[in-house]
Amino acid sequence: MAEASRPRRRTTAPAAGERSPLAPARPNAQPYRRGVERINAILDAAEQILVTDGYEAATLKAAGERAGIPTASVYHYFSDRHQVDAELMRRHVDNLRRLLDGIFEDDPPTTLEGAVAVVVDLMLTYFREHPSCVELWFARRSDSLEGLVRAYDEAMAERLWHFARAHGLLRPDTPLLVVELAFEAGNRLFDAAFRVAPTTGDEVVLAEQRRLLAAYLRTYAPNPSA
Repeated sequence: MAEASRPRRRTTAPAAGERSPLAPARPNAQPYRRGVERINAILDAAEQILVTDGYEAATLKAAGERAGIPTASVYHYFSDRHQVDAELMRRHVDNLRRLLDGIFEDDPPTTLEGAVAVVVDLMLTYFREHPSCVELWFARRSDSLEGLVRAYDEAMAERLWHFARAHGLLRPDTPLLVVELAFEAGNRLFDAAFRVAPTTGDEVVLAEQRRLLAAYLRTYAPNPSA
Protein backbone atom coordinates (compact mmCIF):
# COMPACT_ATOMS: atom_id res chain seq x y z
CA MET A 1 0.00 0.00 0.00
CA ALA A 2 2.87 2.36 0.74
CA GLU A 3 4.07 1.74 -2.78
CA ALA A 4 0.69 2.60 -4.27
CA SER A 5 0.50 5.92 -2.42
CA ARG A 6 3.90 7.18 -3.70
CA PRO A 7 3.50 10.26 -6.00
CA ARG A 8 3.98 9.39 -9.66
CA ARG A 9 6.78 11.14 -11.60
CA ARG A 10 5.62 13.53 -14.32
CA THR A 11 6.66 12.26 -17.76
CA THR A 12 4.99 14.88 -19.94
CA ALA A 13 5.38 18.63 -20.39
CA PRO A 14 3.08 20.87 -18.30
CA ALA A 15 -0.27 21.63 -19.92
CA ALA A 16 -0.90 25.09 -21.32
CA GLY A 17 -1.33 27.59 -18.51
CA GLU A 18 0.13 25.22 -15.92
CA ARG A 19 3.18 26.59 -14.10
CA SER A 20 6.36 24.55 -14.11
CA PRO A 21 8.27 24.17 -10.86
CA LEU A 22 10.57 27.16 -10.45
CA ALA A 23 14.22 26.58 -11.32
CA PRO A 24 16.77 27.45 -8.65
CA ALA A 25 17.49 31.14 -8.59
CA ARG A 26 20.63 32.15 -10.51
CA PRO A 27 23.42 33.82 -8.56
CA ASN A 28 23.41 37.59 -8.76
CA ALA A 29 25.37 38.55 -11.89
CA GLN A 30 26.12 42.05 -10.61
CA PRO A 31 29.41 41.24 -8.82
CA TYR A 32 30.67 39.34 -11.88
CA ARG A 33 29.74 42.19 -14.21
CA ARG A 34 31.44 44.70 -11.93
CA GLY A 35 34.57 42.55 -11.92
CA VAL A 36 34.67 42.39 -15.72
CA GLU A 37 34.22 46.16 -15.93
CA ARG A 38 37.07 46.73 -13.49
CA ILE A 39 39.38 44.35 -15.34
CA ASN A 40 38.68 46.13 -18.63
CA ALA A 41 39.20 49.52 -16.97
CA ILE A 42 42.60 48.41 -15.64
CA LEU A 43 43.63 47.05 -19.04
CA ASP A 44 42.49 50.21 -20.83
CA ALA A 45 44.37 52.38 -18.35
CA ALA A 46 47.55 50.30 -18.67
CA GLU A 47 47.34 50.56 -22.46
CA GLN A 48 46.97 54.34 -22.30
CA ILE A 49 50.02 54.62 -20.05
CA LEU A 50 52.04 52.39 -22.39
CA VAL A 51 51.26 54.75 -25.25
CA THR A 52 51.84 58.04 -23.45
CA ASP A 53 54.58 57.25 -20.94
CA GLY A 54 56.21 53.98 -22.00
CA TYR A 55 56.56 50.52 -20.53
CA GLU A 56 58.34 51.39 -17.29
CA ALA A 57 55.56 53.78 -16.28
CA ALA A 58 52.74 51.27 -16.84
CA THR A 59 52.83 49.73 -13.37
CA LEU A 60 49.84 48.13 -11.66
CA LYS A 61 49.66 51.05 -9.25
CA ALA A 62 49.67 53.60 -12.07
CA ALA A 63 47.03 51.69 -14.02
CA GLY A 64 44.82 51.47 -10.95
CA GLU A 65 45.15 55.18 -10.23
CA ARG A 66 44.26 56.10 -13.79
CA ALA A 67 41.29 53.73 -13.74
CA GLY A 68 40.15 55.04 -10.35
CA ILE A 69 40.49 51.62 -8.72
CA PRO A 70 42.26 51.14 -5.35
CA THR A 71 45.61 49.37 -5.59
CA ALA A 72 44.44 46.57 -3.29
CA SER A 73 41.55 45.88 -5.65
CA VAL A 74 43.89 45.88 -8.66
CA TYR A 75 45.89 43.07 -7.05
CA HIS A 76 42.66 41.14 -6.60
CA TYR A 77 42.47 40.83 -10.39
CA PHE A 78 46.17 40.80 -11.39
CA SER A 79 48.99 39.45 -9.24
CA ASP A 80 51.66 41.33 -11.21
CA ARG A 81 52.07 43.55 -14.24
CA HIS A 82 53.09 40.63 -16.46
CA GLN A 83 49.52 39.36 -16.25
CA VAL A 84 48.30 42.75 -17.47
CA ASP A 85 50.85 42.66 -20.30
CA ALA A 86 49.68 39.20 -21.31
CA GLU A 87 46.01 40.20 -21.36
CA LEU A 88 46.77 43.26 -23.47
CA MET A 89 48.82 41.17 -25.87
CA ARG A 90 46.02 38.60 -26.07
CA ARG A 91 43.69 41.39 -27.17
CA HIS A 92 46.09 42.43 -29.93
CA VAL A 93 46.75 38.88 -31.11
CA ASP A 94 43.02 38.14 -31.32
CA ASN A 95 42.45 41.33 -33.31
CA LEU A 96 45.24 40.53 -35.76
CA ARG A 97 43.98 37.00 -36.29
CA ARG A 98 40.50 38.24 -37.12
CA LEU A 99 41.86 40.86 -39.52
CA LEU A 100 44.08 38.41 -41.38
CA ASP A 101 41.37 35.78 -41.57
CA GLY A 102 39.06 38.38 -43.06
CA ILE A 103 41.53 39.31 -45.79
CA PHE A 104 42.22 35.74 -46.84
CA GLU A 105 38.50 34.99 -46.95
CA ASP A 106 37.08 38.21 -48.44
CA ASP A 107 39.82 39.47 -50.78
CA PRO A 108 42.43 36.72 -51.20
CA PRO A 109 45.75 37.66 -52.86
CA THR A 110 46.48 36.05 -56.23
CA THR A 111 50.29 36.23 -56.24
CA LEU A 112 53.02 35.30 -53.78
CA GLU A 113 54.18 38.92 -53.62
CA GLY A 114 50.59 39.93 -53.01
CA ALA A 115 50.28 37.47 -50.12
CA VAL A 116 53.46 38.84 -48.54
CA ALA A 117 52.22 42.42 -49.00
CA VAL A 118 48.84 41.61 -47.46
CA VAL A 119 50.38 40.20 -44.29
CA VAL A 120 53.10 42.85 -43.96
CA ASP A 121 50.82 45.80 -44.70
CA LEU A 122 48.09 44.62 -42.34
CA MET A 123 50.51 44.10 -39.46
CA LEU A 124 52.29 47.37 -40.19
CA THR A 125 49.01 49.30 -40.16
CA TYR A 126 48.00 47.63 -36.91
CA PHE A 127 51.35 48.41 -35.25
CA ARG A 128 51.09 52.05 -36.31
CA GLU A 129 47.54 52.34 -34.97
CA HIS A 130 48.31 50.48 -31.72
CA PRO A 131 51.66 51.66 -30.31
CA SER A 132 50.99 49.72 -27.10
CA CYS A 133 51.21 46.56 -29.19
CA VAL A 134 54.65 47.61 -30.45
CA GLU A 135 55.80 48.20 -26.85
CA LEU A 136 54.86 44.65 -25.89
CA TRP A 137 55.42 42.75 -29.15
CA PHE A 138 59.11 43.44 -29.66
CA ALA A 139 60.32 43.81 -26.07
CA ARG A 140 58.68 40.54 -24.90
CA ARG A 141 59.64 41.06 -21.28
CA SER A 142 58.06 37.82 -20.05
CA ASP A 143 57.67 34.21 -21.11
CA SER A 144 53.92 34.72 -21.51
CA LEU A 145 54.43 37.50 -24.07
CA GLU A 146 56.99 35.41 -25.92
CA GLY A 147 54.57 32.48 -25.96
CA LEU A 148 51.66 34.56 -27.28
CA VAL A 149 53.70 36.02 -30.15
CA ARG A 150 55.14 32.61 -31.01
CA ALA A 151 51.69 31.00 -31.00
CA TYR A 152 50.36 33.78 -33.24
CA ASP A 153 53.25 33.40 -35.70
CA GLU A 154 52.82 29.64 -35.83
CA ALA A 155 49.05 29.84 -36.37
CA MET A 156 49.30 32.51 -39.07
CA ALA A 157 52.21 30.75 -40.78
CA GLU A 158 50.11 27.60 -41.02
CA ARG A 159 47.16 29.65 -42.30
CA LEU A 160 49.31 31.19 -45.06
CA TRP A 161 50.96 27.83 -45.83
CA HIS A 162 47.59 26.15 -46.45
CA PHE A 163 46.35 29.12 -48.47
CA ALA A 164 49.46 29.44 -50.66
CA ARG A 165 49.59 25.73 -51.52
CA ALA A 166 45.85 25.52 -52.17
CA HIS A 167 46.03 28.49 -54.58
CA GLY A 168 49.16 27.38 -56.40
CA LEU A 169 51.42 30.07 -54.94
CA LEU A 170 53.71 27.50 -53.30
CA ARG A 171 54.50 23.96 -54.38
CA PRO A 172 52.37 21.30 -52.66
CA ASP A 173 55.50 19.75 -51.09
CA THR A 174 56.63 23.02 -49.49
CA PRO A 175 57.41 22.34 -45.80
CA LEU A 176 55.49 24.30 -43.18
CA LEU A 177 58.88 25.26 -41.72
CA VAL A 178 59.51 27.47 -44.75
CA VAL A 179 56.59 29.77 -43.95
CA GLU A 180 57.32 29.64 -40.21
CA LEU A 181 60.85 30.90 -40.93
CA ALA A 182 59.42 33.64 -43.13
CA PHE A 183 57.28 34.84 -40.21
CA GLU A 184 60.29 34.71 -37.89
CA ALA A 185 62.37 36.76 -40.32
CA GLY A 186 59.50 39.18 -40.84
CA ASN A 187 59.21 39.74 -37.09
CA ARG A 188 62.93 40.44 -36.75
CA LEU A 189 62.77 43.00 -39.54
CA PHE A 190 59.65 44.63 -38.07
CA ASP A 191 61.64 44.93 -34.84
CA ALA A 192 64.51 46.58 -36.71
CA ALA A 193 62.14 48.96 -38.51
CA PHE A 194 60.49 50.13 -35.29
CA ARG A 195 63.82 50.55 -33.51
CA VAL A 196 64.82 53.04 -36.21
CA ALA A 197 61.42 54.77 -36.34
CA PRO A 198 59.47 53.85 -33.18
CA THR A 199 56.08 55.26 -34.21
CA THR A 200 55.89 54.38 -37.91
CA GLY A 201 58.56 51.81 -38.69
CA ASP A 202 61.42 52.73 -41.03
CA GLU A 203 60.31 52.62 -44.67
CA VAL A 204 63.72 51.55 -45.99
CA VAL A 205 63.87 48.56 -43.63
CA LEU A 206 60.25 47.68 -44.43
CA ALA A 207 60.96 47.73 -48.18
CA GLU A 208 63.88 45.35 -47.65
CA GLN A 209 61.65 43.16 -45.49
CA ARG A 210 59.20 42.72 -48.37
CA ARG A 211 62.01 41.95 -50.83
CA LEU A 212 63.60 39.39 -48.55
CA LEU A 213 60.36 37.55 -47.75
CA ALA A 214 59.11 37.49 -51.34
CA ALA A 215 62.48 36.33 -52.69
CA TYR A 216 62.78 33.57 -50.10
CA LEU A 217 59.26 32.23 -50.60
CA ARG A 218 59.65 32.52 -54.39
CA THR A 219 62.23 29.70 -54.27
CA TYR A 220 59.35 27.38 -53.30
CA ALA A 221 56.93 28.62 -55.97
CA PRO A 222 55.81 26.19 -58.72
CA ASN A 223 57.80 28.28 -61.21
CA PRO A 224 60.47 30.16 -59.22
CA SER A 225 61.74 32.14 -62.21
CA ALA A 226 58.30 33.39 -63.28
